[in-house]
Amino acid sequence: MARAALRLDAAALDELLSAAIEEHGLVTAWTELIVPTLQAVGRKWETSGERYVEVEHFLSWHVSGALRRHAPPVGRDLRGATTVLACAPAENHTLPLEVLTAVLTERGLLVRMFGAAVPVESIVSAVRRTGPVAVGLWAQSRTTASLPLAQHIAAIEWGVRGARRKPVVFALGPGWAGQTARGLRHPPGLAEAVRAVESLVV
Repeated sequence: MARAALRLDAAALDELLSAAIEEHGLVTAWTELIVPTLQAVGRKWETSGERYVEVEHFLSWHVSGALRRHAPPVGRDLRGATTVLACAPAENHTLPLEVLTAVLTERGLLVRMFGAAVPVESIVSAVRRTGPVAVGLWAQSRTTASLPLAQHIAAIEWGVRGARRKPVVFALGPGWAGQTARGLRHPPGLAEAVRAVESLVV
């Protein structure tokens, strides 16, 4: 995959990504093949005087496309309460949330994915409108992780008096390392995040 990306060979890269997902499943393909390839390309960019930026963007675009092709269409037979997924404000790395969305959708769970750099007001509005059982906030770096935002979302309530509910907030990504707060969960990887969401929904 890395060699195909370096050659900017779209056809080969799409074929390799599709084969990896089909053979190993989304979780294993992401954890053991795609992430190491992304990291290898990132290291090449860092050690080459910031050359190969186009390779990193090219690879990310094709990974995103492979995830969308593999995920089943969103149907009306999805079960359970909603899970909201969004990048923290100023965070533009969406691939980890895209794969989580694909895995949860593949398992028949209802997900609302809002993508990159979602403004605070928009995240809060989405949570109030959907009443999710879980909210996943992705932060790649410490500069984009916002503990006050996570705590604010965790405190949002809805429902009738006497039966009010709040979402469980998952702090996803390396940006949250070392940041803890009561009620905030920090699954270390994709498989753990999937299990944590499933435990709330199913």
